[in-house]
Amino acid sequence: MAAIRANLHTPRMLQLAGIDVEAVSIGGVETCIDLPGFKVAFDLGRAPDFAVSRETVAFTHAHVDHLSGVVWHCATRALRGMRPPRYVIGRENEAAFRELFEVWRKLDRSELPHELVVLSPGEELALEGGRFLRPFFAPHRAPCQGYAVWSRRSKLKPEFRALAPDEIARRRAAGDAGLFDVVEVPEVAFSGDTLIDVVEREEVVRKARLLILEVTFLDERVSVEKARASGHVHLKELAQHAERFENEAILLTHFSPRYTREEILVALDRGLPESLRARATPLLAGRG
Repeated sequence: MAAIRANLHTPRMLQLAGIDVEAVSIGGVETCIDLPGFKVAFDLGRAPDFAVSRETVAFTHAHVDHLSGVVWHCATRALRGMRPPRYVIGRENEAAFRELFEVWRKLDRSELPHELVVLSPGEELALEGGRFLRPFFAPHRAPCQGYAVWSRRSKLKPEFRALAPDEIARRRAAGDAGLFDVVEVPEVAFSGDTLIDVVEREEVVRKARLLILEVTFLDERVSVEKARASGHVHLKELAQHAERFENEAILLTHFSPRYTREEILVALDRGLPESLRARATPLLAGRG
């Protein structure tokens, strides 16, 4: 198994489809995806220091490599005089999540203040900048949900597109609400740990400007069948669905620690059609 170590030549800060992403994700080790411009993070892994400043964190599922840093994150924010964090979880994990903090309050003899938001697919949570968070079902071997960040935009109705700009401005200033349709635009979708089935099942996965998708296994060392049995995506499955992706950019994450940086790059170059490979960026931060 390849050693996992800091790699100063592999940045954890990326910009894809015009969206800033600061992240680390190594399968079975830790996953934390931060979107600084949207002021939300997905999962905490071991709570890397760059995520401490993030007040809102949405958890996909409760596996240790995605959730283990939550108490440290909460306590560190309190220690630094920051506002209590807001944690978003799926309904299946609510009771156990509350129990986790009750136990740590007894052990730590502190309040560990935070807000807990329980969110299910179809529900939404308002974010800053007029955006909102909406979860979707992600099939995995434990209860899991992905998340999409959406924005709402006003779009001039077709019948008014011939109007002069000053006339549009005049009617808008007069409060004419019938000029525009409100459209929802998926900015980012994060799959969490999942089967490839999520691509077919969830339209937002295929259409978000930026898709952040796990691809844990890359070659014959783990078969497609074994990848599916563990609830993860195999590179062969990703290639088979290449024509489905309409995303402007795709960030591939959660590669098994058995793969080196070089092995990942070679596997993607060989295994993906050019139409997909040109949009796909592997997350290599923290990998030797």
